[in-house]
Amino acid sequence: MTHTIIALIAEYGLLLVFLNVLVEQAGVPVPAVPTLVVAGALASAGKLPLVAVIAVALIACLISDLAWYWAGRHYGATVMRTLCRISLSPDSCVKQSELRFQRWRGQILLIAKFVPGLSTIAPPLVGAMKLRPHVFVWFDSLGSLLWIGVVVGLGYAFAHEIDRVLMALASAGTLAVEFLAALLMAYVLLKWWQRRRLLLALRLARISVDELHQLIQEGKAPIVVDVRSQASRLIDTRVIPGALMADLRGIDQELNHVSIEQEVVIYCSCPNEVSAAKAAKGLLMQGYRRVRPLLGGLDAWADAGYDIGQLPLSEQVDLSEATIVPGHVH
Repeated sequence: MTHTIIALIAEYGLLLVFLNVLVEQAGVPVPAVPTLVVAGALASAGKLPLVAVIAVALIACLISDLAWYWAGRHYGATVMRTLCRISLSPDSCVKQSELRFQRWRGQILLIAKFVPGLSTIAPPLVGAMKLRPHVFVWFDSLGSLLWIGVVVGLGYAFAHEIDRVLMALASAGTLAVEFLAALLMAYVLLKWWQRRRLLLALRLARISVDELHQLIQEGKAPIVVDVRSQASRLIDTRVIPGALMADLRGIDQELNHVSIEQEVVIYCSCPNEVSAAKAAKGLLMQGYRRVRPLLGGLDAWADAGYDIGQLPLSEQVDLSEATIVPGHVH
């Protein structure tokens, strides 16, 4: 049984490596690391060409990543919202990636494949930021090659141990498959439970876009605050007219001139208004009494057909002119 499995992987190994890496980088939750580790072990035994394994994995990474980069470059905000909604951690996936991007810029691609969730998010994110294509290809190729080299190298270096694992899995038969499926199900349930607990903890009275619009029409406009990250505003330059721009972590300082009796409405563009709810909860703890997140956020306001403004050019950054300098992106 074990020898049959190894023979199949040896015969179709390059094709399996290509397809597995391709679909994983496209966003399908089918881990490619086990396949690459086994391929490295088979290369150590002379059953697969090592250079070819690395090459086909690199090509698969570039195909998927370039497709996401193109999608992000042409449909930035829409693509990022879609990825955020289908993620197992939709309330933090894009937010964390944006914060990393603000720190790393294009060089985020060098470490993206080593960070769960960031591998799929990074290419469309830098595409939406208008990182120049040749800069993207350079950093993405280096990052992909580094990731592939580490994973395949582990399989190559520990080939004997990998062979024992394959034999154990073959002996276990369907029991091993059922165990792995149970682990995956447990992971999904854990993420769902964490998300539900977060939403229950942040449950606050929300204001609808219709209510906010009516207050504005009646001349009773509250203080409206945009708590999206800088990177998020670069991707989606729409704003509710008159909104204050504030960082989620420093919103209390941005509003230190506002009376605690003033009504404040906070919006973001993440699912379930989690960033807005966190900001509202923080302000309530600071003594503000009339703070509410906007139900549906910026998207709900735009979908309702209400006025939309655009960020001034001074607050927009274009990375299309980024050039490569050793260790930096300018």
